[in-house]
Amino acid sequence: MPRLSQWIIRTAFVYLLLGFTFGALLLWHKGVPLHPALWGWLPAHIEFLLIGWIVQLTMGVAFWILPRFWERERRGKEALVWAAFALLNLGIWLVVAYSVFQADRLFLLAGRGAEIGAAVFFALHAWSRTLSREGA
Repeated sequence: MPRLSQWIIRTAFVYLLLGFTFGALLLWHKGVPLHPALWGWLPAHIEFLLIGWIVQLTMGVAFWILPRFWERERRGKEALVWAAFALLNLGIWLVVAYSVFQADRLFLLAGRGAEIGAAVFFALHAWSRTLSREGA
């Protein structure tokens, strides 16, 4: 497994742990109230599990498993995937800052924009790896 896939997948597991931790606290809070402000962490729980865990794990496995057609560049342009990895994580934390800490709406817009940018960079990388050898 390439080193970049390892980084992406390990980061996805960190988000899984964070998402499950917040989910467990929220579930516990339903039975034994801890603090009323705890419900403010529900958006972070959702963001960590949907974007941080599922999307990031998918990116890591896709980078690892997509076909390799080049002799010189075995996995294509890795810089695009590094950029997607950085933008996705930046976007997750900007959205969490907006939703949990009531930051400015600009945080939400910048976060979602970073996540969309991550998807675009990863798609640009993956597109060339899914073409046939003839290029059609």
